[in-house]
Amino acid sequence: MIIQKANITDNEILTAITKKSKAYWGYSAEQIQKWDKNLTISQDYIRDQNVFKLVDNDFIVGYYSYVFKNEKVIELDNLFILPEYIGKGFGKHLVLDFLNRIKEEKTERIILDSEPNAEEFYSKMGFVKIGEFETSIKNRFMPIMEMKL
Repeated sequence: MIIQKANITDNEILTAITKKSKAYWGYSAEQIQKWDKNLTISQDYIRDQNVFKLVDNDFIVGYYSYVFKNEKVIELDNLFILPEYIGKGFGKHLVLDFLNRIKEEKTERIILDSEPNAEEFYSKMGFVKIGEFETSIKNRFMPIMEMKL
């Protein structure tokens, strides 16, 4: 199992992982389709952002990406894993790689908007909920989380 920089040609695989991972939480195919724009990873995004894929036996099983908001804040923008790998330590492996990768930056904090079903995972990884916002689904709130460094 290795983590390496994603190639722009990985965009379709990363998009499929994103959609399958999101659907894992019970969202309908119709809802996933409504979120299509937000769940699509473009070649431009991969080229312009920091995107790292998790490869197991030459097969991409997950990825994460991050964005510098300014010199003191990094946003963990995406972290998705194929459903059959969820709950097996792969997410933790991705987060630890991310934290190791940014440790030399002058960042003071990391922020993220968590899938509501993943809030507990991020809490276990050391993130703290600092707010929330209502999504396009009535009474569904996305936790806003941060980790101070």
